[in-house]
Amino acid sequence: MNKVYFIADNIISSLGFTTSENIDAIEKQITGINKISDKTLYQQPFYASQIKNVFLCNEFSKLSDYKEYTKFEKMCILSITDAINKIDIEFTTPDTLFILSTTKGNIDLLNLNCCPTVSRERAYLWKTAEIIKNYFNFYNTPIVVSNACISGVIAIITASRLIEQGLYKNIIVCGADILTEFVISGFQSFMALSPQICKPFDINRNGLNLGEGCGTIILSNKPNKENNIIYCAGAITNDANHISGPSRTAEGLSIAINKAIKQSDTNLNENNCFVSAHGTATPYNDEMEAIAFERNKINNFPTVGLKGYFGHTLGAAGVIESIASIHSLKSNIIHSTLGFEEHGVSIPVNIVTKTTEKENEFCIKVASGFGGCNATAIFQKI
Repeated sequence: MNKVYFIADNIISSLGFTTSENIDAIEKQITGINKISDKTLYQQPFYASQIKNVFLCNEFSKLSDYKEYTKFEKMCILSITDAINKIDIEFTTPDTLFILSTTKGNIDLLNLNCCPTVSRERAYLWKTAEIIKNYFNFYNTPIVVSNACISGVIAIITASRLIEQGLYKNIIVCGADILTEFVISGFQSFMALSPQICKPFDINRNGLNLGEGCGTIILSNKPNKENNIIYCAGAITNDANHISGPSRTAEGLSIAINKAIKQSDTNLNENNCFVSAHGTATPYNDEMEAIAFERNKINNFPTVGLKGYFGHTLGAAGVIESIASIHSLKSNIIHSTLGFEEHGVSIPVNIVTKTTEKENEFCIKVASGFGGCNATAIFQKI
C-alpha cells in the first residue's frame, strides 16, 4: 500500500487564521473561549469560542466578495486556500479529492433572516460541499463526512485509506462548524454546556464549551521536504450504546483503540507516544475515555485535551486537533490540557498540565460522538 503523508494544513479559530497563530497560542496556554452575550444565538450568556465575523469578512475580502458566501463557506474557503498555497501541486486534476467534514454545515440558513439572498438549498451538506468545490474548480464530486463529533477523524481515516489503495494522489480534508441557535439550544437541552471555561478530566468539570473552527489538512502519496509525519493506522467503531450517552464500559472506543494499535504493528509506549484525547469535559465522556485508555494500557501515556483552547468545534474538532498533534510531533512539544487542575476520573490518566518539550514518534488521536460512534487514528514521525 502507498504511504500517506500530511503535507500542508491550516487552522482557523478564535485564536487566529493560520496554523502558526493557533499553535503559538496553545503553546502559551491562551484560550479562545469567552463569555458570549448574543440573544440571536441563545437567550442567556454562555461560554464558547467564536470567530468574529468582521475579522472573517476582512480576511475573505482579500479573496472574493464576502457577501456571496455564508460564514461557514468563508471559513472553509479561507482555510483551504491557505493550506494549498503552501505547496506546489495542481489540485484541479482527477487524482485529487475534496472531503468535507461537518456536523451541521450551513444550518443557520434554516433561519430565514440569515443571509436572505442565499439559496436555502445550501443548508444541504452536499450543496455546501459543491459550492466550495466549485470555488476551487476541483475535478471530482466531493465526499461529505457527517458522523457526529468523530467526523473529522473519520474524514482523515477515509482519505488515508483511499490514498493507500491508490485511488487518489492527493486529498484535501476540511472540517468546519459554526455556532448557531440550533446547535447551542440542542446541547443546552442535554444540560451539557459548562457555565465556565471547560475543564477536561478535572474533578470539577461540568460540561463543554462549543466552538467555531475550521481545519484543513492535505494528505498525499508523496512527501515534501517540510513534513515528516505519516498516517500509521486507524479504526472506526460504534457500540450503539445510546443516542447521547457514552458506553459505561467504553466498549466502542476501547475496540477502536485496540484495532488501531494492532494495525499499526508498532511498539507504542509512554516514552515514544502521546494521546490526543477527545476530552469534552463532560462527566461521562471523560470517564469513558479513561476506562478505554486503561483497557488498552495507554492511560500512562502523556495525554492532552485541547478543548480548553478552541471549545468543542464538532465536525472540525478531529481535524484541528490532529493538526495540533502533528505539529507536536514535528516540534517535539506536548501541549498542555488547559483547564485541568485536579484529577477527576476513576482511572489514573497521565494528563499533561503544562507545555512540555518531549520527543515522540507517535500520537494516538481518539474521538467519540453521539450515537455510540468512536474513532482512533495513529500518526507517526519518520
